[in-house]
Amino acid sequence: MASPKRVKPSERIRVWSIRIVLWIVIALALIPLLYVVTASLNPSQSSYSASIIPLHPTLSNYEEVFQSGFFTWLLNTTEVAVVVAAAQLIMTTMAAYAFSRMRFLGRKYGLMTMILLQMFPNSMAVAAIYAVLAQVGLLDRLWVYMLLLIGGSAFNIWITKGYFDTIPKELDESAVVDGAGHITVFLRIVLPLARPMLAVIFFLTIIGTYSEYILAGTVLQSPGNYTLGLGLYSLINGQFAQNWGLFAACSLLAALPLAIAFAFLNPLMAKGLTSGAIKG
Repeated sequence: MASPKRVKPSERIRVWSIRIVLWIVIALALIPLLYVVTASLNPSQSSYSASIIPLHPTLSNYEEVFQSGFFTWLLNTTEVAVVVAAAQLIMTTMAAYAFSRMRFLGRKYGLMTMILLQMFPNSMAVAAIYAVLAQVGLLDRLWVYMLLLIGGSAFNIWITKGYFDTIPKELDESAVVDGAGHITVFLRIVLPLARPMLAVIFFLTIIGTYSEYILAGTVLQSPGNYTLGLGLYSLINGQFAQNWGLFAACSLLAALPLAIAFAFLNPLMAKGLTSGAIKG
């Protein structure tokens, strides 16, 4: 029987160095989560506790969640996230197909120009957005907020185009020989093969929308239209009543839908991200 291969000392040091770095990164990622869990169990509504586990832990903060506007905020956020993700998915796939498969004037620099324009943060346009919406009387409307979010999809178009480029064009040519047009090729060939990337785009858009705050704070004003970001901020924005324990409990409950969605979509997303990186 062959003797097991001996590991060189230098290789052993490299492996253990990587492990230590990973353990440190994991610990740094878990410390804030532990901090939030501790605050959610703290009955004093304080953001600080003398011990990792409060001396008198309680679930009263989680009980108060049902009495706050949390579920209204969650419903508004879910509605906005799903609608924006679905709309961006449709726009992204159609635009990416055009840049990947069609030839037209401006194709070479059009997508790059869109990406450069999107590099400027939304905060730069907040004042202009507020002034225009206030002038036409469209503040405090969820559908207006959705329209503002739907427009920012240049990066999604770019990575989706990279994935479409990996799909052999011979499949398109075979379909064209059989009489198929661009719509048939797009719906029957490209989209079914791009399902992993579609899952990536959909989930990343939901994450970005789920945690968006700047535009929401500009457009939405009444508590009935608050998203999670605005609602959670209202819990700690009071001058004399900063409910850090309730804030922490709501934060943990708000993270559950994304965690569950990620658990289901993770295999498909991993395939989409690795395949889309082959060719840009």
